Amino acid sequence: MKKTLKNKAKNEALESQIWDLAVIGGGPAGLMAAGRAAELGAKVILIEKNPILGKKLLITGGGRCNVTNAEEDLRVFLAKFKKNDQFLFSAFSQYGVKETLRFFHDRDMETKVENEKRVFPKSNTAKSVWDVVVNYAKKQEVKIVLDSPVMRFIKNANETKKEIASVVLKGGVEIKAKRFVMASGGKSRPETGSTGDGFTFAKELGHKVSEPSSALVPISIHEPWVRSIPGVSLQNVKITTFQNEIKQGVTKGKILFTHFGLSGPAILNMSRDIGELLKYGKVTLSLDLLKDTDQGDLNKKLQIMFTEERSRKFKNSLVGLVPTSIRPIIIKLSNIDPEKACHSVTRLERLLLVKLLKDLRMEVKGLLGTDKAVVTSGGVDLKEIDFKTMQSRLITNLYIIGDMLDIDRPTGGYSLQICWTTGFVAGSHAASLKKLVKLK
Repeated sequence: MKKTLKNKAKNEALESQIWDLAVIGGGPAGLMAAGRAAELGAKVILIEKNPILGKKLLITGGGRCNVTNAEEDLRVFLAKFKKNDQFLFSAFSQYGVKETLRFFHDRDMETKVENEKRVFPKSNTAKSVWDVVVNYAKKQEVKIVLDSPVMRFIKNANETKKEIASVVLKGGVEIKAKRFVMASGGKSRPETGSTGDGFTFAKELGHKVSEPSSALVPISIHEPWVRSIPGVSLQNVKITTFQNEIKQGVTKGKILFTHFGLSGPAILNMSRDIGELLKYGKVTLSLDLLKDTDQGDLNKKLQIMFTEERSRKFKNSLVGLVPTSIRPIIIKLSNIDPEKACHSVTRLERLLLVKLLKDLRMEVKGLLGTDKAVVTSGGVDLKEIDFKTMQSRLITNLYIIGDMLDIDRPTGGYSLQICWTTGFVAGSHAASLKKLVKLK
């Protein structure tokens, strides 16, 4: 009884106020927007459907959290977003990688740069990132309401204004605000609460929303040998995509073998294109395990190796040439008798081994679903957003940010940087100050 009365009083207190800003979604973008607006003097309420804030943030990057990418040249950075770079320039000119790093460093979170300029917390745990952004919002006295899914938006009765008046939470609590930020995420990792609710609301408010699909997602492979070495990674391979024996695309980088197929940065970045190709037929991948050595030079290296190690059994060869982690698989796939002495390997066997190392083929079975996706493509049409402010061009007091936007981006810190940038810009402008104050 006491708990019921306490909750009733709490809900009445929430309903009795008109907030300067209501932020829907307590992920990285929402936390940044809420904290920034409150820092500039706005009275802010943050509404999260989960019992905790930043649930997906805690598992991103395998629990390590790839905070951003350290590419310093803005145009080079934005080129990674392909056709969307033209929209993003205005927002990133206000708040980019340099500002993001300063934000975390000033709050005593040290970072480190790894392969492909990926930035991680030095602690190697996403909890460090979570602590910074959650404490940022709390320090600015953002009112945080947890375990409260939004059920619907209520428009202003005066239709000519095209404004939102309030949102209604599960249980019927109505939150009124002057401005609203929608930061409820996409549809990747639905177990974290990213179930696409925001897309439904955006459509109801009149926005054009392209159907979300898995963008950065692992792929499954037919060949059993691939699934037999889960956890094995290769750092620097070349991957070529084929359909009907016609080359469709090439990428280079790190791959990870899993119990279902392939993952890793290089695979994730090409997964959307593979998904498109699968609509038209079989897709084959070719791995070049020694991309810096052509077939002729590789054949010579093997000749020398087999001569120098003439008495060694083939199963014990290829040391220093092929990564140790995958050498047993190569020995097996070569169809060369593993007990054969190296000097007995025939010319034809050697040439077939060269081809295997330079063109290791596997057939794509399919893409894993949104439950395994890092991000999803699709979302609110970028033409309907003013990227100088992140304000909706259709609803005057609405801002849409983060994974709700239809922005294709690669893995490597780019997705979270979108959240930091759009969140900061939306929070700054939604605070309705005439002059923007730089983050100290």
